[in-house]
Amino acid sequence: MPDPSAAIEAIRLSKRVADATGELTILQNVDFTVQRGETLAIVGASGSGKSTLLGLLAGLDTPSDGTVKLGGVDIFALNEDGRAGLRQGKLGFVFQSFQLLAHLNALENVMLPLELRREENAREKAEKMLGRVGLSSRLKHYPKYLSGGEQQRVALARAFVTEPPLLLADEPTGSLDAATGDSVIQLMFELNRERGSTLVLVTHDPSIAARCQRTITIAAGRLI
Repeated sequence: MPDPSAAIEAIRLSKRVADATGELTILQNVDFTVQRGETLAIVGASGSGKSTLLGLLAGLDTPSDGTVKLGGVDIFALNEDGRAGLRQGKLGFVFQSFQLLAHLNALENVMLPLELRREENAREKAEKMLGRVGLSSRLKHYPKYLSGGEQQRVALARAFVTEPPLLLADEPTGSLDAATGDSVIQLMFELNRERGSTLVLVTHDPSIAARCQRTITIAAGRLI
């Protein structure tokens, strides 16, 4: 039975890939539920499968076995276009490497998900969101002219501008120095509280994990 209070249900998720020895198991029978409005940290050593798990939760990768339900919807019962449509309405994603489009300025990067949803006030919403993250004076700057911290704040603005009920973040401070990383994490949790959204983040930093309501640990592809 689906859990009506769940934002995410990971159900017996496994991921295997071919390698030189035949087959490598990245994740094996991972089961957990994230409630609406909860903040959850996924921790584990490098290579434990954390980022693969996050990619599966977002439907950016497909499992070998098992499935994921977002808001009760089985995302792997949908085709690729269906999953993309679901992400547009329900999910924001923050990458360690920012993933900004180099040929678009900060304002255009944040407007993009709104334009994909054909929202008429995309510019107004994007400007307001960039102001919220302290970048009102950098709207016309392209990514190459922004610092790492500024680029990650643009990425946060882009992730939050559609007001998604679910935000996934993959090592969001991994490319930043400690002071800049602290300010980005503070901003992420502030935005999350303001919007009452669900936050799931992958981190190797125990101080960041401690700010979440719950932590799960992945070791050698298994939930422990």
